[in-house]
Amino acid sequence: MAVSSVRLFNSLYPPCASLIAYSTLHSGFPNSLRYNSFRVKGGLVYSISGSSRVRALVKGKGERTEDYPLAGDSTDDKKVAESWPRSLQRDFAGTPYVPVYVMLPLGVIDRNCELVDPEGLTNQLRILKSVNVDGVMIDCWWGIVEAHAPQTYNWSGYRRLFQIVGDLGLKLQVVMSFHECGGNVGDDVNIPLPQWVREIGDSNPDIYFTDREGRRNTECLTWGIDKERVLRGRTAVEVYFDYMRNFRVEFDDFFVSGVIAEIEVGMGPCGELRYPSYPVKHGWKYPGIGEFQCYDKYLMKRLKKAAEIRGHTFWGRAPYNSGSYNSAPHETGFFRDGGDYDSYYGRFFLNWYSQILVDHGDRVLALANLAFEGTCIAAKLSGIHWWYKTASHAAELTSGFYNPAHRDGYALIAAMLKKHGVALNFTCVELRTLNQHEGFPEAMADPEGLVWQVLNAAWDVSIPVASENALPCYDREGYNKILENAKPRNDPDGRHLSAFTYLRLNPALIERRNFVEFERFVKGMHGEAISDLPLN
Repeated sequence: MAVSSVRLFNSLYPPCASLIAYSTLHSGFPNSLRYNSFRVKGGLVYSISGSSRVRALVKGKGERTEDYPLAGDSTDDKKVAESWPRSLQRDFAGTPYVPVYVMLPLGVIDRNCELVDPEGLTNQLRILKSVNVDGVMIDCWWGIVEAHAPQTYNWSGYRRLFQIVGDLGLKLQVVMSFHECGGNVGDDVNIPLPQWVREIGDSNPDIYFTDREGRRNTECLTWGIDKERVLRGRTAVEVYFDYMRNFRVEFDDFFVSGVIAEIEVGMGPCGELRYPSYPVKHGWKYPGIGEFQCYDKYLMKRLKKAAEIRGHTFWGRAPYNSGSYNSAPHETGFFRDGGDYDSYYGRFFLNWYSQILVDHGDRVLALANLAFEGTCIAAKLSGIHWWYKTASHAAELTSGFYNPAHRDGYALIAAMLKKHGVALNFTCVELRTLNQHEGFPEAMADPEGLVWQVLNAAWDVSIPVASENALPCYDREGYNKILENAKPRNDPDGRHLSAFTYLRLNPALIERRNFVEFERFVKGMHGEAISDLPLN
């Protein structure tokens, strides 16, 4: 099985020194690599020699050996080993087993719904399988599958991908991605919403979320049309349901076989249940507070109606003094300490704004349960950790999380997920508050405090909690932070994450040093012994 020139992964390294694990070498890398063949999981046998090449015997359809150069041949292995921190830390041997998934590249399926470089992808999946990764996550893009006409679906590339994953004994987390790809941090491909939807948007731009200046955000559809028949006779929620139901029928064999282990339902930008309040395309930069996104005619109509029901028609407007995308809370009359966010009107507006988010999740997940009865379903929340140490939590408020210092804004969301038996997937579990303070002290960020609050909001209502990293993570410090959040120390109830999904398969992950650290992390998540842990 030769490694082709992989268009999808560019310079992604072949299965080479990345597969030399601490558990095999026991005491780090030796001065010269002269280990003979050893077996790793997944049907691969490797032989290391001083020539810094790896010989792989590929088991399967015939057996043959092929030589691959080691990633980073010029690196002195002793220096690499010595550079890894060996500080005292927890031994996770014997702790609960937490499955580990890896997100596949965004462009693994092209705009024609064809699988890009299946041979190269198979090679990379074998590498993941060799370190006992449980499965992979893949986005099923609405803009690809239903691209040209309503209820005309093309799943061809996904079927081929799913077959490869299943044949390798891996599981699948599948995301129903009803959002646009492109324009956000980490997006390296462009996948817009379906063409027929964009044509509707050309004549009716109010189908998109809109800010105070009237700028439309084409990342996803506004929740204002959840129950409006503006999509060629269907509501947005009906469109989502038809898509999910067709997926369930098309891939029934993968559900029955258990290859599809979980469905994550996208409910906003980046597949997250939030407003698109901090779009890079509109000039937002970290740590800006973002802007409210309720100025399309459908949401404004609902706001005015809510104000009339309350008996204060003049409240049927969004705040006028909430700043702009890159404002700081103290620069605005609405979010500053003692500001209007805590006034009678402010509380009314924020209750309404956040309830729109909860209602959207409630509607979509009710139909997801109909489409995927008997399958684990998850919903993803973003980790809006900047300005968490202020009273108003401005960045969370514009995103739809009504979570100021005096109120738990995640309890209501957790209760809604509990109603539907849906797991919560949360981000930013690898971030440390101290590191955020060193980089952006003005952001008043506290990712650790946010993670603790959200995880406990979910655990308090006894729903499964999964997680993923928000930013690329290759170092032991980040992995250890994930492990600590996954399996809290001395928790009397023994609570732990139900799964973890790593962001994302890329060339850097497969580099020798990074992949050894990743394998070490997977062992910790699985509750296996890690041989290089120092004695206490």
